[in-house]
Amino acid sequence: MNKFAKFTALALSAALSLSFAACGKPHEHVWSDWIYSDETEHYRMCLASGCTSPRATETEPHSGLPCEKCAAFKAAAFHRNGGGDQAHESFVAEANTWFREQAAKNNFLYEETDDWSLLNDAYLEDIDAVLFLDTRPEDEDGRQAFERYMENGGVWLGFHFCAFAMDGSMYDQDWDWYHETFLGAGQYADNTWAPTEELIKVETHALPATENLPDTFLSAPCEWYSWEHDLRQNPDITVLASLDASTFPVGDNPGEIWYEGDYPVIWTNNNYKMLYFNMGHNLVQYGQPYRDLSHTFDCEALCTLVLDGLFSMTDA
Repeated sequence: MNKFAKFTALALSAALSLSFAACGKPHEHVWSDWIYSDETEHYRMCLASGCTSPRATETEPHSGLPCEKCAAFKAAAFHRNGGGDQAHESFVAEANTWFREQAAKNNFLYEETDDWSLLNDAYLEDIDAVLFLDTRPEDEDGRQAFERYMENGGVWLGFHFCAFAMDGSMYDQDWDWYHETFLGAGQYADNTWAPTEELIKVETHALPATENLPDTFLSAPCEWYSWEHDLRQNPDITVLASLDASTFPVGDNPGEIWYEGDYPVIWTNNNYKMLYFNMGHNLVQYGQPYRDLSHTFDCEALCTLVLDGLFSMTDA
């Protein structure tokens, strides 16, 4: 439950159970959740109707940031440590480091796990945002729990390979809700090689996630995917960013170069609180040292989009 909903519920409870306090008689305090004040402290206020102006308030120092008591939201990232792919492993390591740093700076809670059994109703009840860093859930219980989470207003960010599905591979397209309804992309179709930095065109500034972005920005090196379905023909999908026409050709390995076309790289499904990012595969030469080669979050515009997206979708 977000802070506004909790505040409203407590206020209603106070109004119903402590209405006698409206006449100014002594009353028991009914406290709000702790609210972030500044880098040193947080505060809470009495919601009872007898507390008029000024309302009773309490302050206390943070035990540290991010603060368990007044964090803006709680995010949980699921991954498989790259699933044996060196580039994906490098991205997961970078992403976990970056999100922890941002959690401390922006006062939200972040935890990461490779234990996909935690993708269940009980665990997700306390999670405001779920991230898939490198793959999708494979067991039916986890899939159903995630679907329920999203259908009930949960928030999701997904990166790169988490959207991958191709019949005959290790990741068959065996989950229609996720690949067809939720992501809208269907199966993987093609990719460029080698990973290259490209000019990205921002297609809308009308959403909170994109309102602070420039019209174009240069990405970090990435392997770019194309998909079975034309996302622009899906009325439920809003493309937020795509490869700019001026950036072609894309890729530099013969046979894996795109010379033209329309390639969305960031999008949302209008029926859910979600963002998918093609980004998440770095400039890596397989068989060489790789863990420090991922620099996806060196891209300032992408960082802005991720944080603005998280904060707006969680109502923080």
